[in-house]
Amino acid sequence: MAAERDIDELPRGAANYTALTPLWFLERAALAHPARASVVHGPVRYTWADTCRRCRRLASALARRSVGHGSTVAVIAPNIPAIYEAHFGVPMAGAVVNCVNIRLNAPTVAFLLEHSSAEVVMVDQDFFSLAEDSLRIIAEQKKGAFKQPLLIVIGDQTCDPTSLQNALSKGAIEYEKFLETGDPEFAWKPPQDEWKSIALGYTSGTTSNPKGVVLHHRGAYLMSLSGALVWGMNEGAVYLWTLPMFHCNGWCYAWTLAALCGTSICLRQVTAKAIFSAIANQSVTHFCGAPVVLNTIVNAPPADTILPLRRVVNVMTAGAAPPPSVLASMSKLGFRITHTYGLSETYGPSTVCAWKPEWDDLPDDERARLHARQGIRYVGLEGLDVVDPNTMAPVSADGSSLGEIVMRGNGVMKGYLKNPKANAEAFENGWFHSGDLGVKHTDGYIEVKDRAKDIIISGGENINSLEVEKAVYLHPAVLEASVVARADEQWGESPCAFVTTKDGVHRSDDAALAGDIMRFCRERLPRYWVPKSVVFGPLPKTATGKIKKQELRAKAQELGPVRKGRI
Repeated sequence: MAAERDIDELPRGAANYTALTPLWFLERAALAHPARASVVHGPVRYTWADTCRRCRRLASALARRSVGHGSTVAVIAPNIPAIYEAHFGVPMAGAVVNCVNIRLNAPTVAFLLEHSSAEVVMVDQDFFSLAEDSLRIIAEQKKGAFKQPLLIVIGDQTCDPTSLQNALSKGAIEYEKFLETGDPEFAWKPPQDEWKSIALGYTSGTTSNPKGVVLHHRGAYLMSLSGALVWGMNEGAVYLWTLPMFHCNGWCYAWTLAALCGTSICLRQVTAKAIFSAIANQSVTHFCGAPVVLNTIVNAPPADTILPLRRVVNVMTAGAAPPPSVLASMSKLGFRITHTYGLSETYGPSTVCAWKPEWDDLPDDERARLHARQGIRYVGLEGLDVVDPNTMAPVSADGSSLGEIVMRGNGVMKGYLKNPKANAEAFENGWFHSGDLGVKHTDGYIEVKDRAKDIIISGGENINSLEVEKAVYLHPAVLEASVVARADEQWGESPCAFVTTKDGVHRSDDAALAGDIMRFCRERLPRYWVPKSVVFGPLPKTATGKIKKQELRAKAQELGPVRKGRI
């Protein structure tokens, strides 16, 4: 292919070209607003000048222990200041930050630490035993070849000090003591190449072999700024960390907040009461959350709420497709909802349901339906389409032709760590394959219909489980719902609804309630889409609030097939 011509032959040099990295945002924030609060956690309050010095100390302390280029630093912690600082301090040393899901079990964490070759493990005091058990598993597997990583325990004033003392007694270094060994004026160097890795994250803790998603500095820079643009975030935003920072690096907002000189309000445990309290007392302007978090807010008991809201609070939601009813209920409470969609492989959200002014005049139900779509690409994502997975031809923009959602551009991961087979499959034909099925509407907005593996095939007909879930959610007794395939003697498969009821719903006759839910759905869905079985109880979830459909499919299998004759 011939080189593209230009009007000149001007060279690229140090004066007019540098690698993109979000690390520069930190120094700018410290210069612009040194005394403004950067991170608040209970009684702890840091300014941007403080955070800049602490991140430099962390980078310096790591560098003095030969942790840098080619190294991985694992962080096992909830939303506390140290995990925020790691997003800057670790890559400022040249290393890669790997924020680990705190709800994983020891064997899975052991796999992650071994697979990523973690040289340092930073762990919150309450999760020290998890790190300890994980490292023990690796040591037993590797026998004499095991090299103990540097173990740093993060103390938290809001926790019982017993676990911290236990960790220190076993040789772990206390985080604040570790920072004291670093230079607050450390002369960190940006990456020479923006393709260099900045972060590593794992796709799932629900399988035996999670995939390691590698992200680069260029993508982190572009997507952190895109997140601010599509959300309309202003300088000085006050952001509540309801979303775990270990999930897609907090959807890149760890870096965004430095760019905006904003304030992070840490939330160690997410409850409706804590959210409303932070909104009222910390002047929160923005927070993110999976639909389960929104559902918790909508159904919070009056004693846990502080309503009406004193100001508009902006909420971004992504993850599982939110039911339109939940979006509508949040809007009625005074929250301004931005609906996005993405994956770990796309730095978190990479599409947004961009709101159109003409929708303001539509009926509530129609507004909610349009708002529940996944929308158009982020500013920082160059390619988004819905295609026939066999031919890669775009599907018709008719709202009904089903295809696979694919992306490409700077907002797509480098690839999966040490997994060439998975990379070949994910990047086949020059696009990243999401594995999600969707449609494209006449206005160009996309809508997720299902994961390819979640489609229910009943009598040869495809049933979109998400559409069935939307109908079940509308039932007044339903708090949460998830629909999976269950074996069916007559139709091969049929929908099985797993339901959590709202507080106050009488469960004296589950069979009658199940029948009522089925009748309710029959009024809203094609007959063969109606769940033929309803199972009540709490739904298993990941650390980010996504329902573990794999576990529900296993439960449906244990139930055995639906017998002939059931409607």
